[in-house]
Amino acid sequence: MQKGFARPGYFLIDPNGIIKEKFFEAKYRERLTGNSLVAKLFPELGQEVTETLEAPHLQLALEQSDAIGVPGTRVTLVAEVRVPPEVHVYAPGAQGYKPIKLVLEPTPELELKQLVYPASKILYLPAIKERVPVFEGTFRISQDVKVNTGSGFGGSLGKDGTIVAINGKLEYQACDKTTCYVPTSVSVKWQLQVFPLDRNRAPANIRHK
Repeated sequence: MQKGFARPGYFLIDPNGIIKEKFFEAKYRERLTGNSLVAKLFPELGQEVTETLEAPHLQLALEQSDAIGVPGTRVTLVAEVRVPPEVHVYAPGAQGYKPIKLVLEPTPELELKQLVYPASKILYLPAIKERVPVFEGTFRISQDVKVNTGSGFGGSLGKDGTIVAINGKLEYQACDKTTCYVPTSVSVKWQLQVFPLDRNRAPANIRHK
C-alpha cells in the first residue's frame, strides 16, 4: 500500500557540499520537525524555554522544540540542568547513589522515545576510594515524543485541536565536597497544542500529473 510513498527526511550539508548528517524515519507517519532537528544539531538555537525552576542544589530550565504539532509530529523536550560550582549529580551507571533521571508520565496521546543524556565525567572520591560517573556545570537531558497517529485519536480532534499536558519529574542526588544530600525530585511539565492533519488536496493546477 505504501509503495511509492515519499519518506520525509533531512540532510545537513556543509559549505563544501559534503553531507554531514542525515535524518530519516522508518515510518512515513513519523516526522521530525525542522525545529526538533535544529534542537539536535544546535541545541542553543532549537528550543523555546517554557519554564525555569529552582530546585534543591540546582536550577532547571524546561524547553521544547515545538509548541504545536499534528499526528506523527516528533517533538524534542529538554531539561537543561545547571549545577553550582563544586556540586555534582550522579549520572546513569552510578552504583550506590541515585542517578539523575527524567521520568515522564505515560499518556495515550504521545509515544515516548529514548532518553538522551550527555557524556558523563568520571569523578574520583578519595575519602571512599571510588570512581563514579557524574554531571557537573550545565548539561541537557532530552526526550523525543511522537504524537499518536492512531485513527481513533486523529478522528477525535476537532478543528481547534486539543492541548496535551506532559507531566513528569526529574529525580537526582546532589553532592558537594563534604556532603551527599538526600535523593530528591522536582516536578516538570510541558504542553503541546495538537491539531488535526490537513487532508485538503492541493489545488488542481499544482498536483503532480
